Amino acid sequence: MSKRSYRQFCSLAMALDIIGERWTLLIVRELIEGPKRFTDLIDGLPGIGTNLLSKRLKEMESYDFIAHRRLPPPAASAVYELTAVGRSLEPVVSAIGQWGATVILSQRVSSETKYFRVGWATLAMRYMYNEELASQLSGTYEIKVDDEVMHVIVKDGKIDPRFGPAESADIRVSMNLDTYKSLLLATTPVEELIKKGNIVIEGSIEEALKFYQLFMPAIESHFDLKD
Repeated sequence: MSKRSYRQFCSLAMALDIIGERWTLLIVRELIEGPKRFTDLIDGLPGIGTNLLSKRLKEMESYDFIAHRRLPPPAASAVYELTAVGRSLEPVVSAIGQWGATVILSQRVSSETKYFRVGWATLAMRYMYNEELASQLSGTYEIKVDDEVMHVIVKDGKIDPRFGPAESADIRVSMNLDTYKSLLLATTPVEELIKKGNIVIEGSIEEALKFYQLFMPAIESHFDLKD
């Protein structure tokens, strides 16, 4: 079967012929975090089959989006990573993700989903935060949602969100998925969730609240959701 195409001499149509294929931009999302093994990509893309992932990776290699290489010992694992061309898609993925946040936060779609990974929040966090508030914080903040863990390093007014636990964290926050959704959708005041024990904090509660405020005010102001 030949590849589907819009067959339009238009830059947007031509771009969508390439990146509009199902799973392509989600593969880019996963590789923005860094090189990944095939098995890592399968874990990060629940719902994709191994044959389809192999097909997409070959297509992306042919467009010079990604490269396939073997890490030196002791790892000696074959990994996929973004090329300069693939890395240039990061602001595209970010912009689409930010637009998607408006859909979630305005609750125009159900927040009930089959799959969830806390690491998926790292991309949005890179761009959707209040830089003024970030300049007032410094430290490492670990967030655990059910069994998934991520951490965010805040330094010099910038943030660096990463998937996985922190080697050393100043603040550790844990909650279940329903509570995490409540935070994102602001359906329940964060202070109430802490008081009820839905959110468990190791470290300064005041610092944890400041960290939370890094993101929600930025999202609300960026999208004018209060209007």
